[in-house]
Amino acid sequence: MIEQYDTIIIGSGQAAKPLAEALVRANFRVALIEKENVGGSCVNYGCTPTKTMVSSARMAHMVGRAAEYGVNATMVDVDMKTIRNNKQKIVEDFRNGIINKFQNLETLDLIMGEAKFTSPDSVEINLNDGGRKEISSDKIFINAGCRTYIPEIEGIDDVQYLTSTSIMELDKVPEHLIVLGGGYIGIEFGQMFRRFGSRVTIVQRGSQLLAREDSDIAEEVLNILKDENINVILNAEATAIKNNDGGISLTYRTDAESVTVSGSHLLVAVGRRSNADKLNLESAGIDTDDRGYIVVNEKLETNVPGVFALGDIKGGEQFTHIAYDDFRIIRSNLLEGKDVSTKDRQVPYVVFMDPQLGRVGITETEAKASGYNYKVAKIPMTYVARALETNESKGLMKAIVDLDTNLILGCAVLGMEGGEIMSIIQTAMMGEIPYTVLKDAVYAHPTLAESLNTLFMMMDWH
Repeated sequence: MIEQYDTIIIGSGQAAKPLAEALVRANFRVALIEKENVGGSCVNYGCTPTKTMVSSARMAHMVGRAAEYGVNATMVDVDMKTIRNNKQKIVEDFRNGIINKFQNLETLDLIMGEAKFTSPDSVEINLNDGGRKEISSDKIFINAGCRTYIPEIEGIDDVQYLTSTSIMELDKVPEHLIVLGGGYIGIEFGQMFRRFGSRVTIVQRGSQLLAREDSDIAEEVLNILKDENINVILNAEATAIKNNDGGISLTYRTDAESVTVSGSHLLVAVGRRSNADKLNLESAGIDTDDRGYIVVNEKLETNVPGVFALGDIKGGEQFTHIAYDDFRIIRSNLLEGKDVSTKDRQVPYVVFMDPQLGRVGITETEAKASGYNYKVAKIPMTYVARALETNESKGLMKAIVDLDTNLILGCAVLGMEGGEIMSIIQTAMMGEIPYTVLKDAVYAHPTLAESLNTLFMMMDWH
């Protein structure tokens, strides 16, 4: 028999957890289906574990810099097993906390298994403990996320490469880590393992790291990595991968030549792909785009009535906080009778390299392309007293201002606690506060926030 539910949620990512809780409080009977680990990518192999390891890498880095602060410290000795165990404890604590919450929701059934659509309102589940189960609902929410994209490169299937998940399970520091990809994941892991003691080579297909950023920001990121003796190769198209004397070699082509680099390990970090292809969407008639992401409108509705997609699986910006905002949209419209959409929502994000890159709004490149009458305010972090006092003065701050309204269009803060400084600017953007208010605000000294005085004074000086 097909069991009927008020709602079905496929996947237990960062939109699914609060959505399940909200639906249960509204007296819905909910089936939540999870194939592997409760909590989604953020808790299990994304934000939570990686930022835990980033913290360990920063500690190793700061011990190595101790002499700069007049402190005599012993040689850095990295214990990857302890780092891995610390990471895993945090993950398990978070995951178990979510499971405990689910178990306390009386009208929620957590079903462990792999879901596939059998019709627009029915799902079949291959249960992890054996057997099958078929359930149905007129409201289905898909929050099944993404996985590592593996490019079609000659020989890649014949080598034991690492992904952003498997690299966190290493119990020894790689001698030489080759990172294929110069985006967020590649940069974070590349710097992390350099600080753990690996030689690191980043091979990037494009002409700059972080392809979506302005060139001056990308150039400064490159300089920071080079200062830590990370080898970065740009404009390099990977053409072949093979095993090589117990390690791995990668061949890449530039405009001028074909080159082979050999290392002990290879991390593939060229992007993510949707898990939509695992759900048998054809049986439900649910549309996907040419990259395999589920197509939704501004209210997260698919082309099939009653079926919604939230989080990474629908494409666009793939961040935990965006998945959570997707939940808020569904809750507002479904349970509170509001009319809320994704239109014009801000998408802040942070690249957790060190120093951090905090970003919100549009870039200078985008402002120029859109025809804004704009001006750029920019300062190096060496202009920030707090950064100098802590000997953490790498990076720069940059904001784009609309000269017709004096409103801030976007910013990039590459510097000490860049994500936190960016969030102050984002708050001003949300409140439509002119840049002049931040320029003339009284901030406590010496804080990072007072850098906003200096940053926006640049509007008057240039």
